[in-house]
Amino acid sequence: MKYLYLIRHAKSSWSDPSLSDFDRPLNKRGKRDLPVMGQRMVAYEPKPELIISSPAKRALRTARGIGRALGFRKQEIVLNEELYTFSPEGFLEVIRGTPDVIQVLALVGHNHGLTECAEMLSGDSLGNVPTCGIVLISFNQPSWHMVVSGGGSLVLFDYPKRQQAKS
Repeated sequence: MKYLYLIRHAKSSWSDPSLSDFDRPLNKRGKRDLPVMGQRMVAYEPKPELIISSPAKRALRTARGIGRALGFRKQEIVLNEELYTFSPEGFLEVIRGTPDVIQVLALVGHNHGLTECAEMLSGDSLGNVPTCGIVLISFNQPSWHMVVSGGGSLVLFDYPKRQQAKS
C-alpha cells in the first residue's frame, strides 16, 4: 500500500510586482495558516516518510513549515524542479520516480497541476484544492511506478477554512 499527500503551498503575496513568480513569498494569511495545517498533519496517519517540494519560495516555505511540525529537518526536504509546474504531468513524473522503499510520500506544489493530479489519481471531483490544502490518496500498489489515473482512493481532503466552517 502506498500513500500520497498532495499539499498546495500556503497563500502567497502579490504585493511586490517586481518579484518573479518563483520568488513570491507567503503573505500574512499564508503565514497564519501554515502552522495550523502543520499541526493537523501531526494528527494524520500515516506520517510522510519523504517530503518533496517545488523549489519556488512559497512552496519551499510551506514544505519546511509542514516538515518542521512533523519533525523533519529543513535539509531533509527534497527539492524537485518538476513540481514547479501547473499541470499534473510533473507531479506524476515525481510520483512514479519515487523509490519503492518509501510507503508514504508528500509532495508540495502549485495549482492547477496539484488539483488536477489529485482528481486524476483519485477519480474524485475536488473542484479546487485551496492554498495550504492537503489531499491524501491511497494506492493498493506495491510500486510508485504503477500509480495510474483513477487508481487511488481519496482518504482525506483538508484545508484551512474547513475547520472554521464547522465551528
